[in-house]
Amino acid sequence: MGLTLRHEVLSLVLRDPFRIARSDPGSGSRITTVLVELRDDRFPELVGLGEGYPDHFYGETPETMAAVFPMLLDVIGSFEPTTTGLRDAEARMAAAIRGAGATRCAIDIALHDLAGKVVGVPVHALLGLSVDLPPTDFTIGIDAPEVVAERARRAADFPALKIKVGGPADLATLQAVRGVYAGPIRVDANTGWTRADAEALLPELVDLGVELIEQPFGPRAYRDLGWLQERSSLPIVADESCVLPEDLEALRDVVAGINVKLAKCGGIGPAQRMLSEGRELGFRTFLGCMEETSVGIAASAVVGSLAEWIDLDGCLLLADDPVDGLELGPDKRWRLSERPGLGLSYKGT
Repeated sequence: MGLTLRHEVLSLVLRDPFRIARSDPGSGSRITTVLVELRDDRFPELVGLGEGYPDHFYGETPETMAAVFPMLLDVIGSFEPTTTGLRDAEARMAAAIRGAGATRCAIDIALHDLAGKVVGVPVHALLGLSVDLPPTDFTIGIDAPEVVAERARRAADFPALKIKVGGPADLATLQAVRGVYAGPIRVDANTGWTRADAEALLPELVDLGVELIEQPFGPRAYRDLGWLQERSSLPIVADESCVLPEDLEALRDVVAGINVKLAKCGGIGPAQRMLSEGRELGFRTFLGCMEETSVGIAASAVVGSLAEWIDLDGCLLLADDPVDGLELGPDKRWRLSERPGLGLSYKGT
């Protein structure tokens, strides 16, 4: 008796080219993600869907995920489909391996989906979380200023846009976006700035009505992050510096906000804990994502009520999402399913 897992590596085409400051040369047209189907011998008719997005920036690939899956299933052992059982499985995985966020995330999401199906309730109800979510923004990658502006014009019905920066055309790009879009602009440099870049751009960003600045410097550049936050009226939000729950303490009195992502921290359980602890510590909370299918986005939306800002648009960036069941309302708020589990079905590719 026990858990068994099947995983599938998906290579999916993006709707538009998507590059960030730390993208590899030639990347940006496709993404690689890993879907899993988890089964428990006690409930043979039920399958838990999960997803983990391997990012080599955090030391993961599809190959490392495949190697670690059996070990994590072994340490989980028997699984109880309750909130206590889910937290116990989370703790066992975290104790077995540090990091491996995407690998743990795939299993954690699948466990939550399976538990909801066993009990017959949606995951958000199982965890006692609200369905009242902030609207998601829409993200546009680095490109020529006129190209970014055209994509911003097409996405003008979103209540906020997140613009990737970290190159020589940052100011021209943001000016071009402001020329076609009147709403809040969120700027994400993905570690691509120097102090000189930030100092020169900061007054321009304020004038352009930018709402926040995400991860301007490197992951452990705490002094630089604190230096900029001291000078900035805009909140600085840590992303690459905020991976696991233990990172929160290092960011206290350094930045105003944290960006929590399931694929970084290990799934629904760790994300719920990070967002809750972050709020208690006085951080402004941002819930982000990778370029995931609806599995990763639906799982992230489960904890969306704990975030002030939401950037859950990964599946919207795909040319074809192979997963059904997730609905985006006209107000750009994700509607959590009332079906058991996450309420999703995998169509295949």
